[in-house]
Amino acid sequence: MRNQLNALTQGTAKSMFRANFGAEVLCFGAGRKCMSMFCAACGAAMSGDDKFCRSCGAVAGAAPVVPAPAPPIPAGPPETSTKAVISLVSGLCLFFFPLSVVAIIFGHLSLSEIKKSAGRLKGEGIAIAGLVLGYVGVATIPVILIIAAIAIPNLLRARMAANESSSLASIRTISTAEMTYASSHNGSYACSLSDLGSDQLIDSVLASGQKSGYVFQITSCAPPSDAGNDAKFEVTARPLTANQTGVRAYCSDESNVIRIDPGGSAPCSERAQPLTD
Repeated sequence: MRNQLNALTQGTAKSMFRANFGAEVLCFGAGRKCMSMFCAACGAAMSGDDKFCRSCGAVAGAAPVVPAPAPPIPAGPPETSTKAVISLVSGLCLFFFPLSVVAIIFGHLSLSEIKKSAGRLKGEGIAIAGLVLGYVGVATIPVILIIAAIAIPNLLRARMAANESSSLASIRTISTAEMTYASSHNGSYACSLSDLGSDQLIDSVLASGQKSGYVFQITSCAPPSDAGNDAKFEVTARPLTANQTGVRAYCSDESNVIRIDPGGSAPCSERAQPLTD
């Protein structure tokens, strides 16, 4: 009775599997366990007696055919990263601070771009060179600022000293020219620098009234009078821009004595001290 029930149960299961999957069920072993077969190539159900797949014709039990990978498509030569070139060109101008920053930024961007390009881009060495130059340019900025802070005031002082020396020589020239002019004009002094320039006693630059950062002017000019008053004049030299083109002022008069005013007002008065050197 039990054997008949087992046969009936297996027959029912086999019929149900065939109805659902269209495949035969293999039964084996003492317990008559059943299993089905499937095509390894296309996955279609097969009966136990089939030697070939009814769908694709593959041999039963054969390993699935794995298609060969497609050959790689040959790529062209890698291109040089544009960002790397920009980084190098900017880095060459290392003494110009903004371009050094540009070199650093584009250097890092190009290295990241080259790394992600899978061989499509090149120029890693160019990018590294631009980065190095950019960092060198940034590092030199403090050194340049320190040098400028030391050198610029010294240059300004040297320039002012040169302007003062030139203006002192010009005052001497004008004073001497006035004496020469008076000797040929009946004791009257020239009342303007242009008069001295017309007689070719001073050069055209000095006759214009400005030279080497100083302004020159003839004032207090008077001819000799019938009352016996002597002719007089006063020539002054003041800095065009105080404390930038010069500090001291100079003056002279008919006495031909050059005076100096440390404050820069340059009147030939009691506070202007005679030049001793």
